[in-house]
Amino acid sequence: MYTFIDWILFILLALCVGYLLFYAIASKFYRPQKLSEAHIQRRFLVLFPAYKEDRVIVSTIRSFLEQEYPKEMYDVLVISDQMQPDTNAALQTLPICLQVADYTNSSKAKALTLAMNVTANESYDVVVIMDADNVTTPNFLAEINRAFDSGLHAVQAHRTGKNMNTDIAVLDAISEEINNGFFRSGHNAIGLSAGLAGSGMAFDVHWFRRNVGHLQTSGEDKELEALLLKQRIHIEYLEQLSVYDEKTQKKEGIKNQRKRWIAAQYGALRASLPDFPKALIQGNIDYCDKILQWMLPPRLIQLVGVFGFTLLFTAIGLLMSLQSGENEWYTAIKWWILSAAQVAAMIIPVPGKLLNRKLGKAILQIPALALAMIANMFRLKGANKKFIHTEHGEE
Repeated sequence: MYTFIDWILFILLALCVGYLLFYAIASKFYRPQKLSEAHIQRRFLVLFPAYKEDRVIVSTIRSFLEQEYPKEMYDVLVISDQMQPDTNAALQTLPICLQVADYTNSSKAKALTLAMNVTANESYDVVVIMDADNVTTPNFLAEINRAFDSGLHAVQAHRTGKNMNTDIAVLDAISEEINNGFFRSGHNAIGLSAGLAGSGMAFDVHWFRRNVGHLQTSGEDKELEALLLKQRIHIEYLEQLSVYDEKTQKKEGIKNQRKRWIAAQYGALRASLPDFPKALIQGNIDYCDKILQWMLPPRLIQLVGVFGFTLLFTAIGLLMSLQSGENEWYTAIKWWILSAAQVAAMIIPVPGKLLNRKLGKAILQIPALALAMIANMFRLKGANKKFIHTEHGEE
């Protein structure tokens, strides 16, 4: 019985580790698509959903307005949800559009739907979705324009951390880069679609208008992914185009953020799993891969799980060896190999500049965070429908 359980657990975790290791290695072969010079200048609608983002939204918008792209070719629309009158007044002094949300039960999906409704009579080519804390480069819209001129219909920019001021922020930033390797550059490297990151995204506006009404949960980025992949629309990753995202600084913040992410992942899995047989028969590999990806446990839980079972089965093997006088401990060798593969998968995508002393110090936070995430697994009921806000501009 012990051997049976050992092998079942090993095979299940080996499949999870193998998936990540494959894409981690693939990420090293990623080369950004060469974008041609744009022949036309598209008109952009840039959306900033802002829920209680009084600390950061004004500075974010001022920064974005420094775009080199012609001013008459883009509109910035801030969807103000429960922000202070002073914040709204400050935004109204800027050359942007401000829409104050009047709905209840706030969500980003509702903000995006409202934005498309109030601009229904306006003519745009591309819609860009940013977060209220996102800062980017002055050539951002020009590069997105080049991407769409090259025939792309959905793109994801390179989200990266803009603050490394706490151990939690360091871990959050590194987690973002690991995910960039697994789910964006790694996938694009073998011809599959990149995953969406929730902001720094751009879509054909006509497609977005037709589909925004399908967004119902707090995991709107995953709903968008499913819609795109079901319709066989490729998502391209623009690694060279950075969007700087404020990383969560406190344990409580990252616990709530990860709870929302886990709920969104498994909510997306429940919604898409019935599509798997049809997608497989039709050869929609992109969509099949995405459904399999959503079956994976959260990375931190997987990491701790692999190491935990490695130590457990090593201890059991040693005890059995002492009792029987035979070398039973060798059965744990495969677990140590799996642990090494798991570590390799997590390290390979990390940019060299982040492999420093700060990382070594931040790693000490992993056990406590892993326990918090495991606890979150038992508190997911309703989390995918409830808006769990991550505060920005923390002091």
